Amino acid sequence: MTELLPTKAAYLFGESVEIEVRGASAETEAAVYHLGDEVARIAITDDALIRLPELQPGGYRVELGTASTAIEITDSVRARLRYGFVVDYSPGRDVTAVGDLVRRLHLTGVQFYDWAYRHAGLLAGGEEYHDALGQPVSLDTVRRLVDTVRAAGSRSFGYAAVYAVGPDAWPVWQHDALLTSSGAPYGLGDFLFLVDPAASDWLEHFTTGLRSSIESVGFDGFHLDQYGYPKVALRADGEVVDVAESFVTLIDATRAALPDAHLVLNNVNDFPTWRTAGLAQDAVYIEPWDPQVTLGSLARVVDRARSVAGGKPVVLAAYQHVYDTADAAASDRATRLTMATLFSHGATQLLAGEADRILVDPYYVRNHVVEDSTAQMLVRWYDFLVEYDELLMSPEIVDVTASFAGRYNDDANISFDDIPVSSEAVAGAVWRRITRAGDRLVIHLINLVGQDDTLWDSARHPFADTGEGTLRLRAVGGFVPRVRVADPDNGGRLSDVVVSVDGDYASASLPKLEAWQVVVIELVPR
Repeated sequence: MTELLPTKAAYLFGESVEIEVRGASAETEAAVYHLGDEVARIAITDDALIRLPELQPGGYRVELGTASTAIEITDSVRARLRYGFVVDYSPGRDVTAVGDLVRRLHLTGVQFYDWAYRHAGLLAGGEEYHDALGQPVSLDTVRRLVDTVRAAGSRSFGYAAVYAVGPDAWPVWQHDALLTSSGAPYGLGDFLFLVDPAASDWLEHFTTGLRSSIESVGFDGFHLDQYGYPKVALRADGEVVDVAESFVTLIDATRAALPDAHLVLNNVNDFPTWRTAGLAQDAVYIEPWDPQVTLGSLARVVDRARSVAGGKPVVLAAYQHVYDTADAAASDRATRLTMATLFSHGATQLLAGEADRILVDPYYVRNHVVEDSTAQMLVRWYDFLVEYDELLMSPEIVDVTASFAGRYNDDANISFDDIPVSSEAVAGAVWRRITRAGDRLVIHLINLVGQDDTLWDSARHPFADTGEGTLRLRAVGGFVPRVRVADPDNGGRLSDVVVSVDGDYASASLPKLEAWQVVVIELVPR
């Protein structure tokens, strides 16, 4: 079996782009595609590498026989965040497979979860220690993981809770405590206690610890965590604290202290995205919880985030707990619907990490070892995400569903025999969304037919057979629009469909819908 593995998760424009060929292949030439159109053919070198010519920024597909992969060429490493994680820092561990996963799934950032000695003393444990929950940590392993991630063309984000103090350090910091109305400190059980993240002495301590961590370990930046509460609290000195504003102060101070660091704050359940999204950080990251339990609610979270993100990438930490209670097939269907929702709305998901794991719990050490079917599905979907980046992730993409679909507009409609089509995520229907990406229309079709509800973290029934869809478009003059279709589970490459024009309208038959289908329409000659 042949595997194509890019040497980097993403390439800066002007960098040499190479793809490793693993396994035997009788093919001697690879094909390169951009948005479905072939742009180059490349001979394989004697050292089993595919060396690509200089290409403009964008997403590309590379095929060698039946094997394929995707590559991203970018002007800025901060433009996208396809986020992964690591949790194992045990002495002497082999880190090679982590680098392979970063390359295989094109992960542009890796969160180093719970690498530190203590929340209020990141480096206080020496070179080897056990973290606050007893996991072994070797800073040599952390450094080797940082080097591996960097060699794979990605970035390392050290985990740091922005206001958490353990029992041992609490006497030093309890004067900055955030208190409940009964006078008890807010905390996480009896494991951690919370301080005002904007308290001046805490800020100095916190940013000093981050700076020392960069110097000692080599992180590219930090994942700044919080727990979503409290929103307003009394500080121990009697001052009323608006915690959203404290986060603003903290991010501003951290950016001032670490001007070159990559920073990502966790907006737990969307708190307080409206205040933090526009600040000097590198992504808008949200961890959704109840009541954000449906696919439609995830879509609305992303729409809100993109509206205030100022072009920053949007990431949701949507943990797929379903793998703990359902078989791989039913769980994979749930994950495919989650990814379809997020990808089609311009966001990514923190899900995969280590060498073979996905997240099923907010304590990342409690992760799930994937089956081969899940691993293969993730490769297909992440390749699809990268290949069609400009149709999915560009900040300039706008939703035009309400302007093009429906009887009043009658500009772009899709129908199926005896199956409803809805502009909302509705169980039993095909969920349709239309976006404008440059001068192209992109129609997203998500298959919710045969489902009892639209929960994103729940076992899903097999996708119902929708049969072929019918696309109907308002035609422009005598021009026959070009219509192409792609599906991450059915080949992945954009393929043309036959279009006929009859009077004022053009029509085309679309292939059967699996989980998610993308229809790309060029309305004007190119």
